[in-house]
Amino acid sequence: MIGELGRRTTTSLLVHSALIQAVTFLVRPAATYRALELDVPGFALGLLAASYAVFPLLLAVPTGGLVDRLGERRLMAIGSAVVLACSAFLLLWGSSIVALVIGTALLGAGQLACVVGQQAVVANNAPPTRMDAAFGYLTFAASLGQALGPLAISLVGGASIRPDTQAIFFLSTCMSLALFVTTFGVAAHVSGAKRKAVAGDGNTGNALSLLRTPGVARALATSATVLAVVDLTMVYLPALGSERGLTAATVGAMLTVRAVFSMVSRILLGRVSRKLGRMRLLVLSLALSTVALAVAAIPMPAWLLFVVMAVLGLGLGIGQPLTMSWLSAQAPAGQRGRALALRLAGNRVGQVVLPSAIGVVAAGLGAGGVFLASAAVVGGTMLLLRGVELD
Repeated sequence: MIGELGRRTTTSLLVHSALIQAVTFLVRPAATYRALELDVPGFALGLLAASYAVFPLLLAVPTGGLVDRLGERRLMAIGSAVVLACSAFLLLWGSSIVALVIGTALLGAGQLACVVGQQAVVANNAPPTRMDAAFGYLTFAASLGQALGPLAISLVGGASIRPDTQAIFFLSTCMSLALFVTTFGVAAHVSGAKRKAVAGDGNTGNALSLLRTPGVARALATSATVLAVVDLTMVYLPALGSERGLTAATVGAMLTVRAVFSMVSRILLGRVSRKLGRMRLLVLSLALSTVALAVAAIPMPAWLLFVVMAVLGLGLGIGQPLTMSWLSAQAPAGQRGRALALRLAGNRVGQVVLPSAIGVVAAGLGAGGVFLASAAVVGGTMLLLRGVELD
């Protein structure tokens, strides 16, 4: 159980978290494969990755205020409906790079609403002493979805280097429908005290005041970098696989391995965080990610690349839940949705800037160069965290 939530709400919340990530990690690699079918240049893949974040970037902070006022389930239902519309749009009309960009942007908007709602449910109900563990469970479910999405690509793609993207978009439409239905298993209320606290605070200065808190901006930069690198891995691992002659099934299995090891790191997060402390654990995770990204750029046998993806999953799986729990602990009751949305806004900035900038590298150095550049960015993030106390 998570805090004060009942069994049905907890189960529905975790299933919803898994499903939204499964759809996302199914649709986005499929969009990459569809773009490759259309013979788009390398820099266009970077733009495709960035399109996922451009529209949600404008909505992140307002969405946080909305969930605090209207309740988590309504926002999750709206997001689920948008994701369903996105999957249907790509199934019926996703035959050009413009349509792929539009569909990916819609996916980003719907996923934003779902995730803000999910995180607000946890932030408003988990006790402070269990915050790391609660967000660990939520992101464990998300990692499960991130494993199931690529696994579906492996099943559909089989031995072909490029899978049947139309079949994948059909599958994503069915999963999106299940996502929408699952929303209604979540309790449809925010406590009166929380609503009163939000209603009594009509100004928009809270996001700015949180951003001015010492260390917050650097912690947000860490969160944004980690999520952007997860995105880049999802987009450019298929490209790396194509360069090295790996089948779609093999690439899908590698993405699944990365997600599974993220699950391992998250299910144990509460216990390990209590022993090492948030800051030490965060630095350790960034170090593992830096090494794995750099090594992935080196030509190697497929089995060894599986090992590298496992290490990368362990490293990348820790950063997101730790920054969630830290910001939730800092924000007052009734404003936690806004605080988490501020973090998501920072994530979206990273998802726009990093893929676009690093995508230019792909034009000259190929997908391997993208992994090297990503390693440099993650390594630099460790320097930013010197002196920041997250415990």
